[in-house]
Amino acid sequence: MKTSTNETVDNTIKARDSRYNGWTNYATWRVNLEMFDGMNAEDGFLSTADECKDYAETMLIDECGECLALNYALAFIQDVNWHEISEGINA
Repeated sequence: MKTSTNETVDNTIKARDSRYNGWTNYATWRVNLEMFDGMNAEDGFLSTADECKDYAETMLIDECGECLALNYALAFIQDVNWHEISEGINA
């Protein structure tokens, strides 16, 4: 049975919106794991979503420099739920 274009689009949207390992999505889970794992408010670290995003962007720029990989990395983190990461750090 052939699927319609609408079904394919609906399935893509559902997959993109689905949770990943308890986090909003894969991007949020992966960025939290790679950049923020083990950090907490007691360390005097990041407290807001904007600070978390700024920290991640700065880290990527410092690590990648000006290259094609940086553009892909910055595009990837656009899907991150920074509020969720901030809540995890401040929990």
